[in-house]
Amino acid sequence: MIFQAPRGTYDRMPGQQRLWRRINKVLEEISESYGYERIDTPVIEDAKLFSRGVGDVTDIMEKETYTFPDRGGDLLTLRPEGTAPVCRAYIEHGMHNLPQPVRLYYFCPVFRYERPQSGRYRQHHQFGIEVLGSAEPEIDVEVIDLAWNILQRLGISDIKLKINTMGDSDSRGLYVSNLQDYLKSKIDQMPETIKERISSNPLRVLDSKDPKMFEINNKAPRSIDYINSESSEHWATLLKNLDTLSIPYEVDHKLVRGFDYYSRTVFEIVPSLEKSQNTLIGGGRYDGLIEMLGGKPTPGIGFGMGLERVASAIGDTSSESESNIVMKLLVTHIGDAAKERAVLLTSRIRKAGIPAVLAPTRGMKSQLRYATSISATHAIIIGDDELQNREVVLRDFSAHSQETILEANLIEYLSSFS
Repeated sequence: MIFQAPRGTYDRMPGQQRLWRRINKVLEEISESYGYERIDTPVIEDAKLFSRGVGDVTDIMEKETYTFPDRGGDLLTLRPEGTAPVCRAYIEHGMHNLPQPVRLYYFCPVFRYERPQSGRYRQHHQFGIEVLGSAEPEIDVEVIDLAWNILQRLGISDIKLKINTMGDSDSRGLYVSNLQDYLKSKIDQMPETIKERISSNPLRVLDSKDPKMFEINNKAPRSIDYINSESSEHWATLLKNLDTLSIPYEVDHKLVRGFDYYSRTVFEIVPSLEKSQNTLIGGGRYDGLIEMLGGKPTPGIGFGMGLERVASAIGDTSSESESNIVMKLLVTHIGDAAKERAVLLTSRIRKAGIPAVLAPTRGMKSQLRYATSISATHAIIIGDDELQNREVVLRDFSAHSQETILEANLIEYLSSFS
């Protein structure tokens, strides 16, 4: 039997790692330049954390979570998203005692039992940020600006921001009630699979891609028509500041996001091309979530970014990033004594912080062909003469040249390239 990765998962091979390192570096640098600090949470959590935070009747909790009892009888869930665990950590570690707001970012694998398709995996990787402790609309703008800046820095510029407001919890409740009444009046025109959502999760009806739902959803009540004056002022300030920052946006009244905890601002950043509507970044405000999880009333906002989708949108930029490598050495050798010296020199070179690989035991021509296969920039050649004279030959593949260097001077000479 030949084993394969489980359906909906994949192996990230060595040739893909450079792009992912570049993405992670950009995400870390930009987040920290905005004042965010990294947090890591466990891959497993109490199942109630997500049923209470995400919502019992969401698609994620009903169909997509990996939930199981452990040997002690506790019901655990592989995290399907990153916000609820960060909020749990905020409460558990008394972070409300820190100067507010608290700005956090994270990288984590998340797990959802979805039908595998382009851009969707059962295990995928998420980057996210959360700001806890401020309800000011300027924080909403900061979060969106951070998301926009990240994609621009990664070279993904053909994008659009879709945004909506759900209002506060009272406004949201009023809107959901009116939306349910409207949908019930159209129930005879709906597919059976959609009808089931009207009572349990009417907001998800607006997400339907079924052609029969297009006209119904277009004429559905809009959340903005049910928000109170405070939420309306928050919304107006948000849009004004987006205009000030010259961040273009499209108000999408059908945008509601999939989790029960969202209130007020919700947003997504998607590719501009109509044929590619996979969300790159999605987020929003969740002012009631901390309290819902047992903490003190604490406003919050954040977003999640699917790293596989972002990597796909960037494409293969390995040639661009590879140019940053000044030197990669292959240490070649002819004969057993030379090989022993090569082992010693390779170790010294690596300890000096210079990438080096010891060549396999083959003929010299074969070793030099191997240098090409691993994209080495230079080769160190050690033969009988070099061994006797305590020197090496350094061959530069790009310049098609070589020179002889004393072993005693080698590290200092190589370091001059960096």
